[in-house]
Amino acid sequence: MTKIKLIILLGVVVGFLTSCEWDNYDAPGSMLQGNIVYNGEAINVSYNDVIFELWEPGWQLDIPIDVTVDQDGSYSALLFNGTYKLIIPSAQGPWRNNVNSTTGSDTVLVNLNGDMNLDIEVEPYYMIRNAQFSASGRDVTATFQAEKIITDAGARDIERVNLYIGKTQFVDFRGPVASAEIGGGDIANPSAISMTATVPSLTPTQNYVYARVGLKIAGIEDMVFSSVQKIDL
Repeated sequence: MTKIKLIILLGVVVGFLTSCEWDNYDAPGSMLQGNIVYNGEAINVSYNDVIFELWEPGWQLDIPIDVTVDQDGSYSALLFNGTYKLIIPSAQGPWRNNVNSTTGSDTVLVNLNGDMNLDIEVEPYYMIRNAQFSASGRDVTATFQAEKIITDAGARDIERVNLYIGKTQFVDFRGPVASAEIGGGDIANPSAISMTATVPSLTPTQNYVYARVGLKIAGIEDMVFSSVQKIDL
């Protein structure tokens, strides 16, 4: 019985010391931040939908750190210093990943030693250009151009374009107060697209809305968007 008590006591002590050692680890203190870009221009996406992964070789847990891309194409992550492999999974984003000159693949090596700004270059299938929004009464009109970036054998068609209008600056296909849609086959001129949606009465009363346009690429889950614009009604 005494031996059993001694074993239990030793187990408690070891567990306590291990817990203390774990608690004494420094918190991550280096900020990695930047944008997902094409030729230096941030690519707008839907809110909280697109991620990339950071892998730290040699760490005990062989699982990635998921970093979420904000709707304006920016990201940030508080990390420990170290060398990370940055990977954008193939199913993420309305783009095609670039081949990195250092790794010879779409993996990017990140050597983090203090705060770091890093823009991640990708190749989008399309970019939305010159998006303009105007209001007449409660009708909101958007005009824009859909520029096809990838034109080789990997090119894809436009499935549809959408105008989304919301009460807050987080605007996409989730719960807009008004929207409009044009199918890809119905777009007469990708360089002159126009869409209009009527904003209903809002409760509580609000004399402004937020709007953006999005483009759905055939066979790609994530849409590419314009930036969000506030519109007075």
